[in-house]
Amino acid sequence: MNSLQLQGVEKAYNRGKPGEVVVLRGASLSVGQGEVVALVAPSGAGKSTLLQIAGLLDVADAGTIHYGLRQMSGLADRARTEARRAEVGFIYQFHHLLPEFSALENITLPQLAHGVPRREADARSRDLLGRVGVLPRADHRPAALSGGEQQRVAFCRALANRPKLLLADEPTGNLDPANSAQVFDVLMEMVRETGLSALIATHNMELAARMDRVVRLEAGRVV
Repeated sequence: MNSLQLQGVEKAYNRGKPGEVVVLRGASLSVGQGEVVALVAPSGAGKSTLLQIAGLLDVADAGTIHYGLRQMSGLADRARTEARRAEVGFIYQFHHLLPEFSALENITLPQLAHGVPRREADARSRDLLGRVGVLPRADHRPAALSGGEQQRVAFCRALANRPKLLLADEPTGNLDPANSAQVFDVLMEMVRETGLSALIATHNMELAARMDRVVRLEAGRVV
C-alpha cells in the first residue's frame, strides 16, 4: 500500500490573472509504506510547493492527495490541520527551531500540543536526542548548538509525534559536506528504525542515490 499518493496535482499562483505562474502541471507520485524516495529538481522547479501540498500546508488547484486509503483533498481547514499533526513530520533546510526554548523543549512542545502528558513527552524527547547524539546538549538553546546539532534536533522534533510520513525539504542543504553526510546518516538510520515512509527533496545526487528510489520534477511534472 502507498502511504502517500499524489495524482494530477496542479498549482498556479495568480491563477487566471496577468502574471500567472504555473508551478505544477498534473504532477503524480507515490511513496510506498516504509519507502524512502528522493525528489530531485533544480531550484525554482516547484519541489517545495509539491512538498507543501503533500503535507497539507498548501491546497492544490486540481488533483488528489491520499494518505493510504484516505483522501485528503477537499478537507476543511480544521480537518487538514488534524490530519497533518497526526500523520506528517516536516524537516526543512533551515531548522526553524524556536530560539527561546531549549533543544529538549523544542521536541517536547509539539507532543504537548498533541495531548501527550509532560513526563511522557520529556522522556520521548530525551530518547530521541540520545539516538542522534545530542542528549548532552538537551538544555541548550539553538543559538548554542552547531548547525549539525540544530538539524538533528529538527529531525527529533519531526519524529516526536510518531508520524507515518516524513517530508523533508533539502534537510542537509545548509551544512558543509562532512556534516551533511553525517546528518544524513542519522536521518536514514532513524527513518529505517521507525519504518517511516519519506519523501526527501535534495540537490545532492550522492545522497539521493542512497534512497530507495529517485523521482525528478521537471516542468511541473514528475518524471
